[in-house]
Amino acid sequence: MVATRPRTPLAAEPDADAPAVSELLHGEPFDAYDMQGDWAFGRTLHDGYTGWVPLAALADPPEEPAPAHIITARTAPGFARPDPKAPVLHHLPLGSRIHAIPSARFLALDGGGHVHKAHVAPPAARSPLAIARLFAEAPYVWGARTPDGVDCSGLVQSALAALGIPCPRDSDQQRESLGRRIDPADAQAGDIAFFPGHVGLLTAPGSLLHANAHWMRTIEEPLADVLARLGGSEYLLAVNRLPA
Repeated sequence: MVATRPRTPLAAEPDADAPAVSELLHGEPFDAYDMQGDWAFGRTLHDGYTGWVPLAALADPPEEPAPAHIITARTAPGFARPDPKAPVLHHLPLGSRIHAIPSARFLALDGGGHVHKAHVAPPAARSPLAIARLFAEAPYVWGARTPDGVDCSGLVQSALAALGIPCPRDSDQQRESLGRRIDPADAQAGDIAFFPGHVGLLTAPGSLLHANAHWMRTIEEPLADVLARLGGSEYLLAVNRLPA
């Protein structure tokens, strides 16, 4: 099945009040294993996360879908007509997947609406850090993955995914699988810094961009301030560098 809403929480239990463990974005595939009432239990195909999703947020994939595209803007308005003055039906966040037929300036979505070609263009800045900067000031939301709301590992995952780099969902998985471990003394902008239960991207050797519950938003701040809140430099568990 595929997600049909801009954002759908992946819940720990089949209950609207259950905590979210992650998030499905529009167009992402979902393998449903079991049904319980109005809920489906299954697995996200992009990172293998399991949880419950409302059936109303899922649909069978089209038998002959239009060409696939990924939203690369911070958000993409879905216009009622191929005209920037037309009413906006919805907003699709960065990372959403759409099946659409290109025209002169817009793409006509399978499910209705039109997205401008500029919002699915390849990112001009080809680095995860540049993509992560699109999340600046995004609210901190546990389990979320978009500039409308994001958590620490969701920020890293989304920044890499926009460039086609596979990335697991949780920070401990990211620490073990992304890039290679380096000496923190040799850290540079673009390296990924790991802490107990937390992760962020270095914007300079002594500066961190991260989604965090202290400020309740995505912010760039001195790495020393982060370590002081945690209790000391020993809480910097690792610094990993992605391949060039």
